[in-house]
Amino acid sequence: MPRRMSTVSGREFGAGVQAALKRTGLSNRKISEQLGWDPAKLSDLVNGKGGCSSEDLAVLLGFCQVPAAERQHLMELFTESRDKGWLQITDSGAAEQVRTLIEQERLATGIKVWALNLVPGLLQIPEYTRAVVQRSTVAPKDTEQLVAARVARRVIFHPTREFTFYIHEQALRLPVGGPDVMSAQLHDLLQMRVRPYVTIRIVPTSFGAHAGLAGSFIQLSYEKYEPVVFVESQNAGLFLEDKGTLAIYTEVLESLDRTAMDEEQSRRLITDILS
Repeated sequence: MPRRMSTVSGREFGAGVQAALKRTGLSNRKISEQLGWDPAKLSDLVNGKGGCSSEDLAVLLGFCQVPAAERQHLMELFTESRDKGWLQITDSGAAEQVRTLIEQERLATGIKVWALNLVPGLLQIPEYTRAVVQRSTVAPKDTEQLVAARVARRVIFHPTREFTFYIHEQALRLPVGGPDVMSAQLHDLLQMRVRPYVTIRIVPTSFGAHAGLAGSFIQLSYEKYEPVVFVESQNAGLFLEDKGTLAIYTEVLESLDRTAMDEEQSRRLITDILS
């Protein structure tokens, strides 16, 4: 029986297969003919619906001359069954989960972020990100690769998307990278909030306990797909997709919306910290 792939992994798998097919310069129908496949079989693969065996997929990727690393990535996406979410575990925290997150952020039309301890990744300047990574468990040789991957996420800021960031005050006061880095980072937040499609609101320390104590997360909403929630840990990224879990995270965001300062109060707090 064909495996059902999760929303996130299915989209990434389908996009990867489509890119491999495109590189051949042949139409999908022509490829199907040369492989002796029903065209519908190839269509199901591109749409992330499975529809063939691992052996069939290996033949297709070989036909398309897909490089070894990408071939392994696509095979792993295909062979795992995920009904309610997708857990990605990386060896060093370096790359794979950031790659998938970038793709999902690119597809999203609405992004809401809750940041408990650090400035959200999407809003981090390179110097801030580098200071965070250098104090983490990431191997030194992987530092710049990971910094570059995370900073690359900022290219998605565009008026076609709406961004809402709820940030705890303690994240703004944690001295990451020293005074100069923090000053540059906070100035950048003030510049980002001027964009009409970016909302930054601070949850003050004085409020005490709040709904977001379980940790930071990202909620991604799409025009054509159901929303997902992304949670990041030391060496793993978890995409959550079942409706019950999504409802819980939506409730957390609604509570934070009631708790957080408004945009002008948040601006004044950031300015006060700077001064």
